[in-house]
Amino acid sequence: MSAGTPPLSGLPKPQAKALNCPKCGAAVVLRSFGQAETVVCGSCRCILDAKDPNLAILQQFEAATREVKPLIPLGTRGKLRGTDYEVIGFQRRSAKVEEITYYWHEYVLFNPYKGIRYLSEYNGHWNDISICKTLPNVDRAFLDSPGSSADYLGESYKHFQTCEAITDFVLGEFPWQVRVGEHAAVTDFVHPPRVLSGEKLDKEVTWSIGEYLYGREVWETFKLPGVPPEPMGVYENQPSPVTTNITGTWVAFAAFAVFLLALMAGFDMRAKKEPVLHETYQYNRAEAKGEASFVTDVFQLTGHPSTVEVKTFAPVSNHWIYLNYALINQDTGQAWDFGREVSYYSGYDSDGSWTEGKQNDAVVIPSVPPGHYYLRIEPEADPALPGIPYTVDVTHDVPVFGIYGIAFVALLLPAVIISFRAYTFERSRWSESDHPPMDFSNMSSSSGDDE
Repeated sequence: MSAGTPPLSGLPKPQAKALNCPKCGAAVVLRSFGQAETVVCGSCRCILDAKDPNLAILQQFEAATREVKPLIPLGTRGKLRGTDYEVIGFQRRSAKVEEITYYWHEYVLFNPYKGIRYLSEYNGHWNDISICKTLPNVDRAFLDSPGSSADYLGESYKHFQTCEAITDFVLGEFPWQVRVGEHAAVTDFVHPPRVLSGEKLDKEVTWSIGEYLYGREVWETFKLPGVPPEPMGVYENQPSPVTTNITGTWVAFAAFAVFLLALMAGFDMRAKKEPVLHETYQYNRAEAKGEASFVTDVFQLTGHPSTVEVKTFAPVSNHWIYLNYALINQDTGQAWDFGREVSYYSGYDSDGSWTEGKQNDAVVIPSVPPGHYYLRIEPEADPALPGIPYTVDVTHDVPVFGIYGIAFVALLLPAVIISFRAYTFERSRWSESDHPPMDFSNMSSSSGDDE
């Protein structure tokens, strides 16, 4: 329990028990008050029988294993999940996968009234672990069928990895008969942020449930100095940074897309699409040496301010023609100036035939008020082009779909970004599992591992 925290009402304050190591004579402190099965001498590293009044030596491993320093020193106290715990034991475990050895650390936490729970740490990723209160339902023998799943307390967990875990360093007290060199078959099932682990030692299987913790939470809990180790990679049950429901995001996108399509259809049906000018003119270079500009006949725009579309067609081939336009209100003198080029080129090269440009062009002028209008046109053309006809069409009140395209992209982009972030995160997660992402159809149901 934390210093200064009063014991529960009616219960005596527990006291640690001090004994001496039968090998080196160093003091051995028992903090778990009868719950420990084994205790490790902090001086000579002998594993002792905590149930024996004389602390019988069970194993000596000092010469076999190098010293490992826990990130959370034994005896450190902190409040985890609202309960005061003291760190009483520490072990390092390892597993070899494809000739690579992976190491992780496990801490034993003790509260005299709540019992034992555990913390695990791998590459800066932490888990708060407790023994399962009920047995999970596994669809197949989990050691024999690595593709299986498990159900626990109404949640479905997907198989992530099965390995052989080896205990190679221990320190402090343990509520089981711990041994250095002990082998256990460990299988992890994940449902982020939780991991369900089955550990088989001899013929006994122990099930535990872990929940992902961030290093800063551990540091704040135990008031540790400095900063926690930076997490490396994506862990098996690490929560995805994408907290948005991806399916919901795409459903919302689809709904807005349908709404946009309905708006487009509605505006398209309401638009008059009224032709107000259709003329064909002839460009002659010889005649264009003087004043080349001219004006069209007057046409009328009625109704509310609306769009005006000006289309140009010219049968150019390997040439260009440029038209300086001005849409002028005869009544007010207000003018809209714009220039349009029509060009088309084609040919052959080492890659085959090619084309560039097109023989028609269209531009839309928004919010033109009603009134009487005409176009002033000043044509220019390729110096190699002696003359060419061109057609000008003016249509009043045409629907403009560009804004809908922008809105569609604005809606699509967040959904794509969110989905891509989720995909890459889950792909990184599952690349460390027994089921690397070849067919990535199960993106949203898993995690990383204690290995």
